[in-house]
Order: sequence, then structure tokens, then C-alpha cells
Amino acid sequence: MIVSALLTSVGINTALCVLFFTLYSILRKQPSNYKVYIPRLLAEGISRKKPFKLKQLIPSPDWVAKAWNLSEDELFSSSGLDALVFMHLITFSLKIFTFAGVIGIFVLLPVNLWGNQLEEVDMYDFAGNSLDVFTISNVNSGSNWLWVHFLAVYMVSGFTCFQLHHEYKYIASKRISYFSSSKPLPHQFTILVHSIPTSSSCSISESVDSFFRELYPSTYLSHVVIRRTNKIQTLLSKSKNLYKRIRQLRSNSTQQNYNHGGGILGLFGSKKDDLIDHYGKKLEDIEQNVRLRQAEASLIAEEARAAFVFFKSRYGAASAFHLQPSINPTQWITEPAPAPKDVYWPFFSESFMKQWVSKLVVIVVCILFTISFLIPVVLVQGLTNLKQLEILFPFLASILSIKFVTQIITGYLPSLILQMSLKLVPPVMGFLSSIQGYISHSDIEMSASKKVIWFTVWNVFFATVFSGSILHQLYVILDLREITSNLAVAVPAQASFFIPYVATTGWTNVLSELFQILPFISSLIKRPFTKQEDEFEAPSLAYHRDVPRILFFGLLGITYFFLAPLIIPFLLVYLCLAYIIYRNQFINVYTPKYETAGRFWPIVHDSMIFSLVLMQLIAVGSFALKKLSPASTWTLPLPVFTLLFNYYCRRRFLPIFTAYSAESLVKKDREDEKDPAAMNEFYNQLLIVYKDPALFPIHHSSSTDSLVSPLLS
Repeated sequence: MIVSALLTSVGINTALCVLFFTLYSILRKQPSNYKVYIPRLLAEGISRKKPFKLKQLIPSPDWVAKAWNLSEDELFSSSGLDALVFMHLITFSLKIFTFAGVIGIFVLLPVNLWGNQLEEVDMYDFAGNSLDVFTISNVNSGSNWLWVHFLAVYMVSGFTCFQLHHEYKYIASKRISYFSSSKPLPHQFTILVHSIPTSSSCSISESVDSFFRELYPSTYLSHVVIRRTNKIQTLLSKSKNLYKRIRQLRSNSTQQNYNHGGGILGLFGSKKDDLIDHYGKKLEDIEQNVRLRQAEASLIAEEARAAFVFFKSRYGAASAFHLQPSINPTQWITEPAPAPKDVYWPFFSESFMKQWVSKLVVIVVCILFTISFLIPVVLVQGLTNLKQLEILFPFLASILSIKFVTQIITGYLPSLILQMSLKLVPPVMGFLSSIQGYISHSDIEMSASKKVIWFTVWNVFFATVFSGSILHQLYVILDLREITSNLAVAVPAQASFFIPYVATTGWTNVLSELFQILPFISSLIKRPFTKQEDEFEAPSLAYHRDVPRILFFGLLGITYFFLAPLIIPFLLVYLCLAYIIYRNQFINVYTPKYETAGRFWPIVHDSMIFSLVLMQLIAVGSFALKKLSPASTWTLPLPVFTLLFNYYCRRRFLPIFTAYSAESLVKKDREDEKDPAAMNEFYNQLLIVYKDPALFPIHHSSSTDSLVSPLLS
């Protein structure tokens, strides 16, 4: 790729940035778009519709100043520790790439341009230069200037490890202080037990009560057996859809009566009334069916082999979780209970075998999905090679001879196709994680995050770098003896793809997050059929979509900072946009669905360690390939030091993210003992908060004639 193709891609994306910012600044002020751009403020009753004014049509950057001035304490109090940790991921990345950018742009880039291994830089036709002249490939083999790259690798590795330690320590301290300042929370006193053995002489409930009362007589409080309610949940979903449909019909019927006096000759009005009556009767039938199913769910036959078990203290719950309850490790399996609103009720892992089989099936499906995704990757690789395109499609030769078309095809189109294909990955991985038997939304999202990270690393990075068949890629990566030299040859060669990829995919993704493209289009479609006053819930941030995306760009930045430092400015622009836009979204759009107290930071840490080690292995191979053996030899200890540093961090900080210490638990329990009346009331609430929402009664209107009374509460 030549510089002009990169400039074309950057120009297109810059124009899109200006367009999205301008449109957002106008559309966010329109009352009809409040549900799209400020749903959180509407749900909390902070913002209300205002009368139309002319200034609503004038773009203004006031939202940028508001997002910039948001303090860390304000973000924590409004969106929780998870949101704060997410923003720390962005600021951490900004620190790393600002440091790497100073070295890369002002030191490494001139060294690369000074070389002539590939070709001399043509300053008179700068836009016609290949991007390869900006990479380490242009430095002459055996040149002492390569020691500058060697020092840069050591400096960035050391600075990154220092920042990783600082962030891990800071977030661990925030997690501890969050626990120390929290009031008694239900999940702190609760564990989930599944794979409960069945007995013909007693029910599941009786087995749980006798088992835990015998093992923990002083701390065991009570329990709630989980019921099979999948059929009830399906009926409730149908009833909600019917209710929405009836409200839409009534809203349209009221508008028509007001505008047209009951419709043309009264025909449309009567048809809608008949349809409302029809849906109302169906809704009453579903209500009766739900009540019948709820009554059946209380029977012993509908008990699942799982239960929430409550204890009188946090220490008692932690002891029951950490100690293996049974001689048979596949029975009475315990795990910490999620917060009540974090519970994923449709989970089905009642037994050890079901959970094991479901995980095995998901692994197979993930592998097949990964292999099938190589199709768009191969297509993207073909677009970056014009000669290959002309061979495959000779009829395109005349079109490919046009310079502007060539620049778009090689500089913009490949990244765009890959970006559109990757849109499918987070929802697919989220679904696969949901059928693995996880019991909470947060566990599902963390599992999906790991899947998306490794899927992206394999299919976008390695599949692009090592072009060819899947067997060839596996052979190259698994050939440990030649892995460093293979990486050193292949990775710099793809710099011309990944530099515009950051601009196209990174900038566009973060701007689409601001503009909320899909919610906006959905709002336009639904607007004629819904009332603005309808109740709704503000969305929550999809961490399994956004965390892997930032981490992958971090991998590209760390890997390419010394190979092709030109990538760093585009990464910094992406991170600056993300910093402002996500702070704005936490203020106006997203409300927390759950709170893990920053439990996904170890995923961030491990991903950054992987990126560092990968970069260091590439450096070893690059210096050897450039015939500077001493630099290659002296770089070899660096991956070892990085892995030792990672081992230290896992021993020092990871236990804090796995479970709270006995010291912290006992201290909180002793504080609770000072107010026994409040704790007794809290214990009584424990039995209610973990009741399946599908078992709560639903209330329908007794009459379907009224146009204003709700059918569901």
C-alpha cells in the first residue's frame, strides 16, 4: 500500500468523524430522539421533554465539555466500579501509547526513513511512497541503528509492566474499599449449590436443609430451591409482546378517532376494536396458563437439582464455598451466588455432567465458527493484493487502473469488510456462553469476552499475518523452533493493512457507539407505532463487545510500535475519541445491569501480558533476521522477565479478584453484629430476593374494554 491510499482511508474516516459529531450534536437535542441518546436520564426522571427551540438545530460541543469534566468519584457513584475500571482501561492504554508514541514517532520513524533496505524515500512524491519505508524492514541489515529499536523494546516493556502493576494495585485497592464500605448485600451471604443428589425418601429441599444444617449448624440460615420455569418464561414473554401490541393498537385507535372521527365510515375503528378484543382474550388465556404453570412449579417434581443456600455471616458463606462439601467432587458443587439482579435464570447446569457436556459442545462450535470466519479474512487479503485480484477477476482490470478506485479498494474497503463481519462475533459468543451453564449475566459476559478476544486475535491478527489455509497457519504457529523468525517475516509485511485498519475499524466503531446507529434506526421504524410515554429500560454497556475491541487495538499498538510506529498516532486518536465518547455514554445512555467490582480486570492484565510477550518474540526474530545477533540474544531474557512479572502479579493481586479475605469478611460480620435488628430484617429479605421472577404473580386487567387501564403491571 502506498501513502496516498492510507491518506484516502484517513480522509474518508475523518469526514465520517465530522459528520457523526455534527449529526449527534443536533439529533441528541431533539425530543423524539431522547430514548436513543439520553435513555438513562429519561429512565431516572432527570431529563424531561422541552419545547422546541431554534437552537436545537444548531450543533454544539457542550456534551464534550460535560464528559471531560466528569470526575472519577461522580462516575463511580453513578455507574459503579465496573464503569470506572472500563475507563481505566482506556486511560491506561493512553498512557502506554503516548509513551510509545513519543519514542516511535520522534526516534524510530526517522531511523526507519533513514534506511534504504527496501527503497529510498522520494520526498518529491511523498504520497507515492510505499508504507514499507516507514517500517523496520527499511533499516539496513546489520545496521547499528537497530540498537535504537532494541532499547525502545526494553523501555516500552518496562513502562508497560510498571503501569500494569500500578493499575492492578489501584483497582485491587478500589475493590477492597468498595467491599469495606458496602452495606450487607444478599450475594455476600449466599452460595449456589448444584448437582444435588436425588433421593426417593425426601425432596431436594429437604436434602439441602438436612445436609447444610448438619455441616454448618451455627451459620446455616435457610435455602431456596430453584424451580424449572422455562415454560413459564416463554409464556411471560408472549404476554408482554401481546400487551405491547394491544397498547400500540389502542394508541393508534385513539389517534385515529381524534383525527378522523372514528375512521372512514367507522370501518377501521371497528376492525381495530375487534382485534383488541381478540388479543385481550388471548392475553387472558395466557394469564390463566401462567397461573396453572406457577402452581405446578411448586410441586416436588418441578424442583431442579440446584438451590440458593443462605448463611448468617459472610464468613460462613465463604467457608461453605471454599470447602468441598462432599466426598464425591461431582456432587454438591458450590459456587458464589451472583447478586439477585445478576442471576441468569434460564441456566440449565443442574448436574456436573450437563455442565461438562455443554462446555464441550460450545468449544466445538467455537472452533467451527472460527474456521468458517476465515472466508471474509481471505476475501480481505485478496483485496489488499491488486495483482491477485486482476488474475482472479480479469474483467476488473480497467476499473483497477483508476487511481482513486485502487486507493479505496486497497486502503478502505478491506478494513470495512472485516469490520462488518466482526459485528457478528460478540452476539454469537454471548449466546454460546449463555448455554454453558453460567448462572449470572456477568459470568456470561466475562466468558464471552475471553472468547471474543481469542477469536479476534486468531482470525484478525494471525489469520491475516499468516495467509493461507488453516492447516498452514496452525503449522506455522505451532512450529516453535521457527516461530520467532516466522513472526519477524510475516508481521511487518502486514503493517500496510493494520495501519488503515485502526483508522477504519477503530474510529468508525467508536463513532457508531456515539451515534447509536442501530437504536436510532430502530427508533425511526417504531416511532409511528409507539407512544413516547411508554415505559422502557435504559440499556447497559456490552462489556464483551467493547473490552475485547480495545484490548485488540492494544495488541496491535504494542506489537507494531517498533515495527511500524506510524500506527501509534491513529491509535491515540481512537483512544481519545473513546475516552470522551464512553464517558458521555455513561452519563446519558448506559445504566449498570450488575456490579462485579472490577472483576474483569485480570482479563485485561492477561491480554496485555500476551501482547507484550508476542511483541518481544517478534523483536527476537526481527533482530536475527536483520543480522544483529547480539540484539536478538539480549532480547531473549525479556519474555522470561515479563512472564515472571505476570506470575508475581497473579500471586499478589489475582486472589483479591477471586474472593475476599477472611480478615475482610470477619471485620464486616462484626460490624453487622452491632445492629441485630437490622440484620434480622435483612435475613428475612434474603428468602424473597432470590425468588425466580417467573413465579411472581402477574396482574392483567379484568376488562378488555377499557382503553386506558393496563393489562400487565
